[in-house]
Amino acid sequence: MNFSPIPTELIAHLRAARRVAVLTGAGISAESGVPTFREAQTGLWARYDPEELATPDAFRRNPKLVWEWYAWRQERVRQAEPNPGHLALVEMERRIAEFTLITQNVDGLHRRAGSHQVLELHGNLFRAKCLDEDRPVESWPDSAEIPPRCPRCGALLRPDVVWFGEMLPAGALRAAEQAAATAEVFLSIGTSTLVYPAAELPFTALRAGATVVEVNPQPTPLSPHVTFSLNGPAGAILPALVEQVWNGSAGAEGAGR
Repeated sequence: MNFSPIPTELIAHLRAARRVAVLTGAGISAESGVPTFREAQTGLWARYDPEELATPDAFRRNPKLVWEWYAWRQERVRQAEPNPGHLALVEMERRIAEFTLITQNVDGLHRRAGSHQVLELHGNLFRAKCLDEDRPVESWPDSAEIPPRCPRCGALLRPDVVWFGEMLPAGALRAAEQAAATAEVFLSIGTSTLVYPAAELPFTALRAGATVVEVNPQPTPLSPHVTFSLNGPAGAILPALVEQVWNGSAGAEGAGR
């Protein structure tokens, strides 16, 4: 598979780095066969605009419809497995003293792959929270009611994901911003860098003097600004990067930008 050669200078930076932050987007999950947000509109759901199913107002109007759509998306994701890109990030976490993985994905594939230091900026498809108390709910009694209700207060449960018009979880965003501001190397992987505030994180790292690396098959608005741009799929580039950095390969010469 063809992809950009890995610059020896980047290999040296990663070998020396103690603080690394990574931002991942839909591209890395797409390589596992997870449909993007809009690609999930197939079959019975094709007649719905996803933005009509992913807002607080949509849930209040028809909570059963929204809950069932997310249940259907869960089934799609359960059929997917972490790919070599996910697994390479697990290996990278083992090698770096301070490693933070920031993801815009809600599919949980990073944790299934074995990553531990994961900040889920947009929530998790497989978690629920209380609509009234805005707190996570791990389990609830079996019931025929859809959606189920909070065992503590009786309010409806909703998917623990960030909907259109909602703020990102403040704690996760603060931690992500701190990781970006203190990273020696920052990797932006499979993300269009169009969705803010996550899209600001690589620029935060750049302003702080980090080596910023983009891994993406196509150019993005971030591409002209990064230190190194590796064009190709994460599932090919990341394993090669880990192999060359930590298993002693000198790597191929390439031009940083």
